[in-house]
Amino acid sequence: MTNQVAINPLNPSAEDAEAEKNWRLSDEPGTGHVTKENTDAGSTSDEDRKFFETYGTYDRYELTEDDCYDELGFTFPNWKKWSIISVVFLVQVSMNFNTSLYSNAVGGISEEFGVSTQAARLGAAIFLITYAFGCELWAPWSEELGRWPIMQLSLFLVNIWQIPVGIAPNFATILVCRALGGFSSAGGSVTLGMVADMWEADTQQYAVAYVVFSSVGGSVLGPIVGGFVEEFLPWRWNIWIQLIFGGAVQILHFFAVPETRSTVMMDKIAKRKRKEGEKNGNPVNVWGPNELTPFKERFSAREIIITWIRPFKMFLTEPIVLTLSLLSGFSDALIFMFLQSYSLVYKQWGFSTVAIGLAFIPIGIGYVLAWLSFFPAIKRNIKVRHSRPNDETAQYESRLWWLLFTAPCLPIGLIGFAWTSTGPPIHWIGSMIFSAIIGIANYSIYMATIDYMICAYGPYSASATGGNGWSRDFLAGVLTLPATPFYQNIPSSSNPNHLAYASTILFCIASMLVLAVYVIYWKGPALRARSPFAQQLKGAREETGGRRVSALPGLYGSRHNSIAGNGNPSRRGSVIRGASFNRA
Repeated sequence: MTNQVAINPLNPSAEDAEAEKNWRLSDEPGTGHVTKENTDAGSTSDEDRKFFETYGTYDRYELTEDDCYDELGFTFPNWKKWSIISVVFLVQVSMNFNTSLYSNAVGGISEEFGVSTQAARLGAAIFLITYAFGCELWAPWSEELGRWPIMQLSLFLVNIWQIPVGIAPNFATILVCRALGGFSSAGGSVTLGMVADMWEADTQQYAVAYVVFSSVGGSVLGPIVGGFVEEFLPWRWNIWIQLIFGGAVQILHFFAVPETRSTVMMDKIAKRKRKEGEKNGNPVNVWGPNELTPFKERFSAREIIITWIRPFKMFLTEPIVLTLSLLSGFSDALIFMFLQSYSLVYKQWGFSTVAIGLAFIPIGIGYVLAWLSFFPAIKRNIKVRHSRPNDETAQYESRLWWLLFTAPCLPIGLIGFAWTSTGPPIHWIGSMIFSAIIGIANYSIYMATIDYMICAYGPYSASATGGNGWSRDFLAGVLTLPATPFYQNIPSSSNPNHLAYASTILFCIASMLVLAVYVIYWKGPALRARSPFAQQLKGAREETGGRRVSALPGLYGSRHNSIAGNGNPSRRGSVIRGASFNRA
């Protein structure tokens, strides 16, 4: 049997092509290669014959990350990375701004359409619940089609659905369009996926901290701005301000943010190399990961279903995703319920609508303090990882180390807020100090769990963190409606300490949640060991010297979007034998 002649598909010479051609035409029948006999018998299409004449082979060589690593997002200069992520920061703020600003329109909606304030809050709840599913549905498509088009489409649809809410002639229109707006929101899963596109696991933490701050910051910005809107403008301006903000960030994103998804970039790089080769008279036989599979096969009904259920499957079957998502989700839900008490609490001190909005500033201060506190924690973590490169705990669980100290701020803040929120003669500043402590905990839990999940799931971090976002938004949405009655009626509205008792119940739940942080820290290696997918990604990183892979085949779909072959977690390019990439 004839040995194959080795060629360089990125820069083949004329001699290479001729040698490969001669090898193909002289090979034995039945070996799986193309021979002169079966070629002459007409077993190939005219397109394949043309391809053979151009490249001297029927094989298509898949471009690998090793071939073009210096052209991918990982090697963007720092100024470009931070410029991109700063625009993404604003996009994320606008998305979370949409979830919170609506609350200041509740009074106006109730009055205009003759519904109760409790019913009017349904517009906030339904947006959060559908936002939870929107994050899950959009995230995997950003891994298949690219971050840029998915984010643009999401922003466009969110902005479009704001218009009928702003001109709504009835309450039903508000509910329907708020639901559609939530479904249209791609959320933090896509923006966090962009971090994985541009930073390796060893250098991602500062960028993750920045994006997480935008997420929590957007939520607290809504009520601060909303207090002024509710006081001085008609309720519909709450919607128009969302639209103005969303339109501005969409335009900025359109012009300032390039594509960052590695597999999509590799398709473009391969096309450019072929075009340059044709122009120079030296054909280059390389193809991007997505070019080697027919469009009909990539987007068959089966593949669409596989892609859509990937985040939900990861949420239910990946122990890491499930545990951390529930921790982060319940934490956010508790805080969301606590925030619903603000108008009830601060009216005891005679706060105006604007003043109640400004009372959210201490939570924002807590977010800033937590963000800054992570800088030295990240530096320490980097030193630990570098000093113990072969220690799994150092590489993964050490990212949760600072959370061991900041997570207790959640129950401490809640119990402190509970018994400083009973009104005069206690000064209102006490409740605000404890609000800031709660803000520290909320940011820390979100940041640490997201950092851990991106590290563990790399190219599929958008789907993995989608579970985290789903938990946070879904639980917050579900608890929107009972939150106010919970604070009003525990144990009864006639009890002078009913607000304190309600927050105390949240303190008890939070205390149990914090215990889960320590369990995860010590049992993390066991959780990862139970995840075949996490182990496969780990093996791929080890084979590539610690660099991220862009995709893996098999387990969660996206097998057409893979640069690894047949279950082997490698960056080595595959060779597609006798296949035509656009054949139906």
